[in-house]
Amino acid sequence: MMQIEVRLLRESDIPAALRLKELAQWNQTENDWLRLLHLEPSGCFCATIDGDVVATTTTTTYGHELAWIGMVLVDPGRRQLGIATKLMHVAIDYLSRAGVTTIKLDATLAGRSLYENLGFKKESLIERWEGIAGTGAVACSPLDTAARREALVLDRRAFGAERSKLIEMLIEDSYVAPLVATKADGRLTGYALARQGTAAVYVGPLLATGTDAATTLLEGLLSQMSGQRVYIDMNTDFEGGRKILTERGLVKQRDLIRMSYGKESKAGSSPSIFAIAGPEIG
Repeated sequence: MMQIEVRLLRESDIPAALRLKELAQWNQTENDWLRLLHLEPSGCFCATIDGDVVATTTTTTYGHELAWIGMVLVDPGRRQLGIATKLMHVAIDYLSRAGVTTIKLDATLAGRSLYENLGFKKESLIERWEGIAGTGAVACSPLDTAARREALVLDRRAFGAERSKLIEMLIEDSYVAPLVATKADGRLTGYALARQGTAAVYVGPLLATGTDAATTLLEGLLSQMSGQRVYIDMNTDFEGGRKILTERGLVKQRDLIRMSYGKESKAGSSPSIFAIAGPEIG
């Protein structure tokens, strides 16, 4: 009888995890997997059959208030065996024992029923947009040391949970110069990051207090990677988001369903979040 074993995902498993990611045609890189393992070394799991990694699931905790589940991948040849459900139970148990009160994830349409059966409820929609970055003026400032501190404060307030460690890592991994937008008096109104992906440059997180700041930040990022393919996962609660993306030649690719488990919480779903940090991390 086939024996499915679940264990911690290790750095040495990354080549196998990348294989699963490629089969799913996702955009994450080796650096993305390394970051997940660094952030939550005891909360990333894999399933093996005869020693081969056939499925993965990751968790990322933001204090006790919130955690994210991501990278739920199963080898296409090993589906319908209950492996994803098994890994999800392990992940939920890990987070529950850690005292996390709210668990969220961004589900594909194909994965929605799996999560609903586990007790997750639909919260909102995230839209994946893609296109080719155009040219334009950079009307915002680079994220220097002083602005970084302000950006982390803005992020904590807008995201609703403490994720400074993640944001610091994303800043260090940024593909182009991280940017901030400010008012005339110097007060920060948003920040934006982008990182390398295997299929496209991933734009996000992008947080802004309004459409003007979001537009300025987006144009500033896109102008640094003119001619390159980009992905943006837009929070549909951000007012005017679709118009901003459409006017810059991007097109909607698909929907992701933001789902929640446990205590009701608005964390991660602020209308100040234009583009999320990633489906695997919120």
